[in-house]
Amino acid sequence: MQFIDQARIAVRGGRGGDGIVAFRREKYVPAGGPSGGDGGRGGDVLLVADANLQTLLDFKYRRLFAAEDGRRGGPNRATGASAAALRIRVPCGTEVRDRRTGILLGDLTRPGEEVLVAAGGRGGLGNAHYLSNRNRAPEKFTEGKDGEAWDLELELKLLAEVGIIGLPNAGKSTLIAVLSAARPKIADYPFTTLVPNLGVVRRPSGDGTVFADIPGLIAGAALGAGLGHDFLRHIQRTRLLIHLVDAAAEDPLGDLTIVERELAAYGHGLPERPRLVVLSKKELCEQNRLEQVVTKVAELTGQVPLTISAATSEGLEALLAAVWKQLGIV
Repeated sequence: MQFIDQARIAVRGGRGGDGIVAFRREKYVPAGGPSGGDGGRGGDVLLVADANLQTLLDFKYRRLFAAEDGRRGGPNRATGASAAALRIRVPCGTEVRDRRTGILLGDLTRPGEEVLVAAGGRGGLGNAHYLSNRNRAPEKFTEGKDGEAWDLELELKLLAEVGIIGLPNAGKSTLIAVLSAARPKIADYPFTTLVPNLGVVRRPSGDGTVFADIPGLIAGAALGAGLGHDFLRHIQRTRLLIHLVDAAAEDPLGDLTIVERELAAYGHGLPERPRLVVLSKKELCEQNRLEQVVTKVAELTGQVPLTISAATSEGLEALLAAVWKQLGIV
């Protein structure tokens, strides 16, 4: 399945039905009496959060969504039928913005949550509305109003409590595969992960917490370099970040600094987001060198980093214990 996290669509509310001109045909009623009914209201367009959807892929093939029009009025003051609302399903975590102004129209985070994005047009008035002492047989009516039309920008931001970040090949995909049932593609070359991966990790209480493996950041990611710029948005909703650093890399401190610099450049509250610094691949690092790296990282960040090996599962229990503590989960 393709992962699509941005889409542009056009929505249009239904047009209101026209009012009509009609007269009663009854004996002894002068001129029959006006009886033209009003038109029905056009259908609204709403976006609805659906927990069963994971991407915006459906909007790659369909861009225009229009609600049905209202029915015209009938004789004997009968009001035309109003059109049903058009409900468009989107994944939970979808932000909706007006493309022209960039104004946020809605942020759908809970299943079943709705936002009105285009109101249907009002129905026109029949000639029965224009009866007066001066005009006992009005032939005036009004047409239905057009529904609202908007161009929208949809942006999906994954709903995960914990985001795993780091340079390419820091071991993020391997870690989420070991901690959860997720099965991301894993290889020994950069940018194996081209899309975010979600995995549910079981808490001590028995329910699950969603972890997100965010594709590797590189220098300049906040300005659009590499893959990171497209996916930095997905860690905006996280409560906690796990910054994974390859302990066996040539320059672990340099790798750590690159990612931290990109978070600061991107902003949106990410520099202040609580995070755990974790040194991965400890099985590939000699003990003396590992201790030196731990000391230098602690001096740079102000916190003693955790050391893990996803390949041997060493240190994973301590990592999860630290995560649950940060999240306030016992």
